[in-house]
Amino acid sequence: MIGLGSRRSCAKSLGSLVLAATVALACLFPSGAAAAKPPPLYWGAMIGSQLTGTAAPWDMNAVTAFEKYTRKSPSLVEFSAPFAECYEKPCKSYPFAFTAMQQIRERGAIPFFSWGSQSIPSSVNEKAYRLKRIANGAFDPYIRQFAEEAKAWGHPFFLRFNWEMNGFWFPWGAGANGNTPKEFVAAWRHVHNIFSRVGANNATWVWCPNVDFTRKLEPLNALYPGNRYVDWTCVDGFNWGNTELSAGWMSFNEIFSETYERILKIAPKKPMVIGETASEERGGSKAAWIRRMLELIPQKYKKVRALAWLDERDQGMNWPLESSPSAASAFAKGIGRSIYRPGIYSHLRNGKIKPPTWGPPPTEPEPLSAEAGS
Repeated sequence: MIGLGSRRSCAKSLGSLVLAATVALACLFPSGAAAAKPPPLYWGAMIGSQLTGTAAPWDMNAVTAFEKYTRKSPSLVEFSAPFAECYEKPCKSYPFAFTAMQQIRERGAIPFFSWGSQSIPSSVNEKAYRLKRIANGAFDPYIRQFAEEAKAWGHPFFLRFNWEMNGFWFPWGAGANGNTPKEFVAAWRHVHNIFSRVGANNATWVWCPNVDFTRKLEPLNALYPGNRYVDWTCVDGFNWGNTELSAGWMSFNEIFSETYERILKIAPKKPMVIGETASEERGGSKAAWIRRMLELIPQKYKKVRALAWLDERDQGMNWPLESSPSAASAFAKGIGRSIYRPGIYSHLRNGKIKPPTWGPPPTEPEPLSAEAGS
């Protein structure tokens, strides 16, 4: 939109007919770059158990409760699972979550699944899950079965495999559990290749390091599996506020800008998702932090085409939106803009997930009912 100042400048420029016509056309029809609508984003959350007693998507009522705060349906629902649960012996492998995936899809959202090569209860030092063992095929039967089940479900989902790998807090971290960056790349490619061989091409692969504004984590270049093996890039980051786990209150830019630029140099053509983010209440205005985040992302972080909030109580932190009425209100107001797409993806077409557009999403046709087919 042209402001009053621009119109005054145009009026003062009338010195000749030719110049007047040129300036008038410029005023009436601004350049495509100036007039273009910014591209839209998917948005959603990892919704914890604090709302209903059970986290989404295992209880989809948690999504309903979350929407009471956001006043808009999410286009992403994030959840996670390890390779195995070992609270009791023998350990039980986690199968592909057919029901959860389908419930998310029927809700109009896209599943955003974070899959970690570990067992729970979690330990950073799990020798059985070292990346070298994964790359050498120790878990191939399980991974192959999981991929076949994903293919059988047959709808698109984001697969954020072994996220925050540049850190030291997960057993797949390149700086933990005896792993190396080279082994991370080898393990990623190995798992990706299994999915490709079985034809599970409905998985959209998301490579997701943690922010590293101190440059003390593993260098990102050595951890990138290559463009063949990555569909979207990603970054996680939090404002820990004035707590014992933090160096102090930080703005969204202070947290994300440097790592964002480094990722762009590694994979400049890939769309990006903020896989996890949230702000603490202690130390500043969480509402203002949220408001600024939702303004900044479309303006400055143009490769970011999706966003997931961590709406979960974790490590004693006040991450959920409902930690204060002002925070929830700021999020609802910001996410209410049309640039953040609602849950309209119940019939999203199979294949790799593309960034959202302003038009309707590419959809699969409704299956014929038994009566219609008879």
